[in-house]
Amino acid sequence: MSENKSPPLAGPSPVRRSRRLLAVAVASAIVGGAYAVYAWTTGDLARSTDDAYVGGHSVVLTPQVAGVVTAVRADDTDRVAAGDVLVELDAGDARIEFDAAQAHFADAVRQVRGLSAAVDHADAEVQVARTALDRARADLRERLAIADSGALTGEDVRHARDGVKQGEALLAAAERARALAATRTQGAAALTDHPEVRAAIQRLRAAALALERTRIVAPAAGMVHQRRVQVGRRVAPGEALLTVVPLDRLWVDANFKEVQLDRICAGQPATLTADVYGASVRYRGKVEGIEAGSGAAFALLPAQNATGNWIKVVQRVPVRIAIEREDLAAHPLRVGVSMRADIDVRDCPKAAASSAAWRDETDVYVAQVKAAEARVAGIVAALDGGASAAGGAP
Repeated sequence: MSENKSPPLAGPSPVRRSRRLLAVAVASAIVGGAYAVYAWTTGDLARSTDDAYVGGHSVVLTPQVAGVVTAVRADDTDRVAAGDVLVELDAGDARIEFDAAQAHFADAVRQVRGLSAAVDHADAEVQVARTALDRARADLRERLAIADSGALTGEDVRHARDGVKQGEALLAAAERARALAATRTQGAAALTDHPEVRAAIQRLRAAALALERTRIVAPAAGMVHQRRVQVGRRVAPGEALLTVVPLDRLWVDANFKEVQLDRICAGQPATLTADVYGASVRYRGKVEGIEAGSGAAFALLPAQNATGNWIKVVQRVPVRIAIEREDLAAHPLRVGVSMRADIDVRDCPKAAASSAAWRDETDVYVAQVKAAEARVAGIVAALDGGASAAGGAP
């Protein structure tokens, strides 16, 4: 019986094996070169992190005067504009105080007008006393002229001299009374320049401002958050009523590892993406600065590393990145949402100027002061005839 033996398989030829090895070597060289070029051009020129979140300010609305809440005109998630009335307080007590201040001002005006009339009366008394003295002196001269002829007795001459002395004393008393009356109106060229009237105006201004402050307005535009106030509750000055979050002034706190901070500085451009929109939406940003310490250093319970079982943990330091307002308007964000931050660290600006748009300020309270001033100016003009109303307002 014969056995059939299959012929042995022929292996790859040396030439083919050499070509394959050469192709693998060339491909590895190309991939390695491309990676080297990428690492050389971009690898050390950017800093990236996924540990980034949106941050924002929380403007707490607080009353400046005490009172009972009569109306709440905003709730959570409502959009409000700067100057909108959000909470109203009962204005009964403020109106009573304002009316009392108005009455006090009117009384002060009457008293000062009485002082001015007293000065005029004192002037008239001085004039009367001076006229009487002149008459007494003329009478004495006439009597002295005929005294030598024997037509008058010495007693008549003595009485005439006593009349002159009495007139001089009366004139001196009238002048002193006039000087005393003048001191009460000294330095007050206008009615509202008098200290008593000015004090009454200040009290009236304070009462008018307290009346205006019973309407609590939003100091900034944004979204209402954490409403705590209810109708019928009596609130005190400084008590938190609700919070307004300005969603047009947000930033990103990117928590970079400490080994990534070596080339990050203020003013560098950044590219931001939000998980809520995905990588297709990009935000332009600019580094504002690096925080003063890591999150662990400023935690409520800082880590205590002076122990025997210490393990080194790479710390992260927040880097604040401002977001362009145009990008925020096109794609709104919320405080606390996750972000990805990529910072271009190729250049470090020598002096990064801070943007004035990020400075917090409001003029809604100035508007309340102006409204109170207008109310007071009208009252002053009505009582003073408008002649010196400008002197009562600063």
